[in-house]
Amino acid sequence: MFEHLVALPILLPMLAGVILLMPPCGKNVQVRRVVSVCLSALTLAICIGLLYQVTTTEPIVYAVGNWQAPFGIVLVADPLAVILASLTSFLGLVCALYSVSGDDEKGSFFHPLLHFLILGVNGAFLTGDAFNLFVFFEVLLIASYSLLMHAADKHTTRAALQYVIMNLVGSAVFLIALGILYGVTGTLNMADMAVKVAALTGDDVYLAKIGGLLLLVVFALKAALLPLHLWLPSTYASATPVVGALFAIMTKVGVYSMMRVYTLIFGEGAGELSHMAQHWLWGLAIATIVVGAIGVLASQDLRRLAANLVIVSVGTLVALVAVQTKEATSAAIFYMVHSTLVSAALFLLADLIARQRGKVLDRITAGRGVNQERILGIAFLIAGLTVIGMPPFSGFIGKLWLLDATFDAEHAAVFWPVYLLASFALLVALAKAGATVFWQRPQKDVAVIETEDASSNQLVAVYLLVACSPLLVIFAGYFTELSEVAAGWLHNQDAMKSLVLGGRS
Repeated sequence: MFEHLVALPILLPMLAGVILLMPPCGKNVQVRRVVSVCLSALTLAICIGLLYQVTTTEPIVYAVGNWQAPFGIVLVADPLAVILASLTSFLGLVCALYSVSGDDEKGSFFHPLLHFLILGVNGAFLTGDAFNLFVFFEVLLIASYSLLMHAADKHTTRAALQYVIMNLVGSAVFLIALGILYGVTGTLNMADMAVKVAALTGDDVYLAKIGGLLLLVVFALKAALLPLHLWLPSTYASATPVVGALFAIMTKVGVYSMMRVYTLIFGEGAGELSHMAQHWLWGLAIATIVVGAIGVLASQDLRRLAANLVIVSVGTLVALVAVQTKEATSAAIFYMVHSTLVSAALFLLADLIARQRGKVLDRITAGRGVNQERILGIAFLIAGLTVIGMPPFSGFIGKLWLLDATFDAEHAAVFWPVYLLASFALLVALAKAGATVFWQRPQKDVAVIETEDASSNQLVAVYLLVACSPLLVIFAGYFTELSEVAAGWLHNQDAMKSLVLGGRS
């Protein structure tokens, strides 16, 4: 019975997208909104139930059409995949709730596209097949292309064009890499590929290395890792804020793919190809943190600041992936959840602040005051303290954990100073942004422009995200144990190979 739950985080968003395109949802705005929020909540409930099941027993392998691995397509619900699917579903629910105040009417088909994006992201997390990872990448990218054009202007179109072109090139490279690996190993099932890669000899080793490094290029592009990060700041800053908040999970798909591929396939048991990407990941991660921190300091508006914070979080996560230990992976899982939620909260807060400051919008400059100064100020304060890692919020736990996990790492002498200096840069930038937006007023009188207060559902959506930071601290024991369990299964390569290839479904 429980094995069928694995398909529901993929099937439910697909069904939701189709239903929302059909009458009466397609023509009645209120019905469409209610159905979208309800189906988002149902998807989240299914993911939480599945998470409870896989953490109390063992990962579930679901053979589609009852074709067993490696001959058929399998979905693998291990704790890591289900944690991230639950995170995606929660973020989708919050964005659906936020959008019903009118953001969903600024363009066409927002709610169906939201669910199709969740379908692609959840599929990428749950698939056990490298080719279907490519397929789900394309599903989420097609949905993201359309969401970028939601309420688009000429600036959004220019940023979207850059995003589309780079990802089309990335998709072509992905197919080439998969073709090379399939030619060498004769399989695209990740667990079976891990077995075959370990047995390679001669020239096949070098071909597999080429394929593996091409995959690194693709995942670096998806994750916005230096130097393939240039598309992210302009793309995320020009998208509507609710879309930017939803996109906070997109870079994590690239980071997750690195964790999965370079731990299971090219991990400790890969023979000559063991840890083949580790050296590259360290250098790129540290450089990404530096560039992201500079971008945060140079940001002139809140949305671009939030976009550059995403780049810093990606660099931090990739540094943890490069360590290739269970402890580092545990820290990365906790940090991934924390950083995604706070980044999404900042995008939504930037939108609410911009709506209440007249022509100044969300620019970090003196301007008229925010109408709901206390409500939005408290939310911004919590989000800012979370980002810079101040107690008693989740960023503090995440920072201590990742510093401890990298203490004995090969490049710790470089990573620690860079990360701590970057954290100080974030402190300076966020303190300046908060003080300017909420306290600094222009010397001249500005024309009074009527603005609208944030609606109750918008405030609920923002505070749902902001409240996750103290909740991650209050229930830190449970969440750290959950992260350790997920990391344990990811690094237990023999158990995962046996589970996937043993015929369980």
